[in-house]
Amino acid sequence: MPGPRNDLTRLRTALTAFFALDGFVFAGWVVRIPAIKEQTGASAGALGLALLGVSAGAVVTMTLTGRLCRRYGSHPVTVACAVLLCLSVALPPLTHSALALGLVLLVFGSAYGGINVAFNSAAVDLVAALRRPIMPSFHAAFSLGGMVGAGLGGLVAGSLSPVRHLLCLTVIGLVVTLFAGRALLRCAPAAPPDGAVPDRGAPRRLDRRTRRLVVTFGVIALCTAYGEGAMADWGALHLAQDLDASPGLAAAGYSCVALAMTVGRLTGTILLERLGRTTTVVAGGTTAVAGMLLGSLAPSVWAALFGFAITGLGLANIFPVAIERAGALGGPAGVATASTLGYGGMLLGPPAIGFMADWFSLPTALTSVAALAAVAVLVAVATRRAAATG
Repeated sequence: MPGPRNDLTRLRTALTAFFALDGFVFAGWVVRIPAIKEQTGASAGALGLALLGVSAGAVVTMTLTGRLCRRYGSHPVTVACAVLLCLSVALPPLTHSALALGLVLLVFGSAYGGINVAFNSAAVDLVAALRRPIMPSFHAAFSLGGMVGAGLGGLVAGSLSPVRHLLCLTVIGLVVTLFAGRALLRCAPAAPPDGAVPDRGAPRRLDRRTRRLVVTFGVIALCTAYGEGAMADWGALHLAQDLDASPGLAAAGYSCVALAMTVGRLTGTILLERLGRTTTVVAGGTTAVAGMLLGSLAPSVWAALFGFAITGLGLANIFPVAIERAGALGGPAGVATASTLGYGGMLLGPPAIGFMADWFSLPTALTSVAALAAVAVLVAVATRRAAATG
């Protein structure tokens, strides 16, 4: 059926563009955090509280977005959240206090949480329609967008103010949304393998065992996304503050993570088809533990960058596997639950790191990333039989 196949290809391309845009915008914001921290005069603890605005906005929105996707469809919700995300990223450099920064990050976090639930829900439907584990390829686009956004941020960090830089991201993001959004809105939701139209009525009622499995996948996502969020928000500051890296080299820290995650996710479909989900998660989590211990405790910039890259490679496929399985079990509600836990870890990680950095030191605080990656491995091993039959 070349017609339906072409429709699925167009849908995959449009969704890939939104995943990449999300990573690009988010990375553009995180690489300017050191400059905005200096602008607001915030301590590490105050910055951590301000970053909690992203967490709060995202978590609250995620709990609602699953319902919006059921009612209006995941495609329109994706486009609407993308517009808000692109507009709100220009707000942080306009603030001059930690309180004001936290308030605008509440808006940014709301858009970020909403778009992630929406396009992950659409991607889960497409995975089911294609009958292939292609979820890592979408998250590879997110990582690639993050790598480009962080790389661009590093290039302009010394010459362009945060205000002008993030305003440019707004313009670029709205242009991408215009073209990708038109394509996405013209695509019908991906139908399941039996050809039935996805139900947008009442949320699917899950039995107790299925709910436990969805929450388990959410916990795995939380443990690994915690590390991605921590390295995004604190990696550049660790390199600059603790290892005396230049602004451009410090920004390269997240680029290394994003590049490694992109490579890992581009090969994720092959790994999942050959090794299976549990083996992929266990191997990835173990690799992340070793990489983060090196990245946080290394005495030189280049060793830390290498550790960051190893960490990104290890974490690459764990999060998309967890979200895809939760969505396959619970539909948009499953994606929303796992995403709330997972992205909650990504967004709660940075303020937690800030508090621990005040109490101990930033390198010590970053070792918590390795600890939670180890927890994800233990959870995956302990629940491997239930997950395989779920």
